[in-house]
Amino acid sequence: MKIIVCIKQVPAGEVKINPETGTLIREGVQSILNPFCEYALDEAIRIKKEQEERGGEEVEVIVLTMGPPQARSALLRCLELGADRAILLCDRKFAGADTLATSLALSEAIQKFEEDFTLIFTGKQAIDGDTAQVGPELAEHLGIPQITYVTSTNLIPERRRIQVERETENGYEIVECKLPALVSVSSGSNILRIPSFKEIINARRKVIKNVIADDLSKDTSRFGLSGSPTQVAKIFPPKSRTGGQKIESDDPEAAVSRLIEFLQENVFVDKE
Repeated sequence: MKIIVCIKQVPAGEVKINPETGTLIREGVQSILNPFCEYALDEAIRIKKEQEERGGEEVEVIVLTMGPPQARSALLRCLELGADRAILLCDRKFAGADTLATSLALSEAIQKFEEDFTLIFTGKQAIDGDTAQVGPELAEHLGIPQITYVTSTNLIPERRRIQVERETENGYEIVECKLPALVSVSSGSNILRIPSFKEIINARRKVIKNVIADDLSKDTSRFGLSGSPTQVAKIFPPKSRTGGQKIESDDPEAAVSRLIEFLQENVFVDKE
């Protein structure tokens, strides 16, 4: 059984914006593995261990990302946490990709190198873009079912199905679908862990495969900026808001009177 986990490297902490160009200033900013991607990886590793404990089908976990050379550090983090091997799509022809071009490149890599996959995990979204689009678009490119905002999974290998619990606006629901499928993972109850020294050392012996655009297609114009129908024109921070006022009183009538005064002073209601 082969489980693919698509991950992304994102900036850590606060990212400043260039006031003239309206773009993110990434220079000098530390990068980390996207937290939701780490939750997705944790779910894949959990399934792998469960299968081993019950003597089931052997599971191989492969992590996949598209990014600059420094994205290798995010893949290395995944290998430390238990992934078996990794694939890095790294080429200037991938640069400037929107979510559609990104999901296309990932799907091409999966179809060419890992087409016999059983399950794909992604994080529900990346904390830098927050679009939550790449996972669903990837599923569409591959023509497989997708389940989003998942908090827990239950693999049913003998029936080639997966059952999950997912978040909704009104609570939670249980969904089941056939495999292969794509599942995007929310934080749920997973607890991020720190790899042991042995795991860190072993990760350095695992394979990270490098893939360029020409490895995937002769028509590389479908990737990167040239293959992106949407582009970010400008990025700007939201306007800062001042703190509100809290009315504290043991007397409800006095509290209401103070609230009315506040509303009248700030022209929220007409004075009578």
